[in-house]
Amino acid sequence: MPHPLLEPVARAGGAPVDAETLSENVTFPEGVRAAVFDVVGTLIEPSPSVPAAYALVAKRHGLHVSADLLASRFSDAWKRQERIDASARPAHATSRSREWERWRGVVADVFAGLADDAMTERVFEDLWQHFALPTSWKATECGPTLVAAARAAGLEVALASNFDERLFEVAAVVEPLVHATHVFPSSELGWRKPAAAFFQAVEARLGFQPRELVMFGDHPELDVAAARRAGWHSVLLPAG
Repeated sequence: MPHPLLEPVARAGGAPVDAETLSENVTFPEGVRAAVFDVVGTLIEPSPSVPAAYALVAKRHGLHVSADLLASRFSDAWKRQERIDASARPAHATSRSREWERWRGVVADVFAGLADDAMTERVFEDLWQHFALPTSWKATECGPTLVAAARAAGLEVALASNFDERLFEVAAVVEPLVHATHVFPSSELGWRKPAAAFFQAVEARLGFQPRELVMFGDHPELDVAAARRAGWHSVLLPAG
C-alpha cells in the first residue's frame, strides 16, 4: 500500500529524501516489517541548539562564551570522541559508564582553557541533566510524518540511537518518539553505530531478519551505509 515518505531502497541511491518526496505516494520496500529510526537530527532536535544550550549553561555558572565559539569547539570535541570509540578494542563498544565519560570528555574539550576543572565539572553535570529533560527537545519538521506513515503501514516502530539511557525519559514524552514501541539507546545495546553488532543487537531484540528492517537517519555513514552493510534497507534524510 502506498504511503508518503518511504521509497524502495533501489531508488534512494544514497541521496536524501527531501520534503517534496515526503508529499508523494511511494511504497515501502517489499517484506519490511519494522521501521527503525535514528533519533537526534531525524525525529527530534535540541531546543535550543547545542551551542546555545552550552552557552546558556556556562553563563549560569558565571562563564560568558559565545555560542559560535562553542559550536566550533563542540564539533572538534565530538570528532575526537568518535575517533576514541573507533580505535577502541572492540571498536564502538559502549556502556552507560562509557557514554558518561564520552560526554564528560566532550564538555572538558569544549571548555578547555576557558574554565577550571571544578567549573567544567559543574557545567558538565548541568548539561547532562539539561539534555535529559523532554523540554530540551522538539520534533523535526518531518519527524511526525515519518512515524505516522510507518504506523499507518502497520509497521513496528523502533528508535535506535547513539544516545544513552536518557533517551528513555525523552522518548516517553516528546513527539513523535512517544509512538515507538521499542527504544534502543546505544548504552543499553552495548554498541554504537556504525558497529555491525549495533544492528545485530536490534535485530535480535525485535526478532526480525535484516531484510525485514528499514533504517531512517540523517547521517550517511552511521545510519545509512552502516545499515546497508548489515543487510538492512535504509533511507537517508536531510538533517532536521
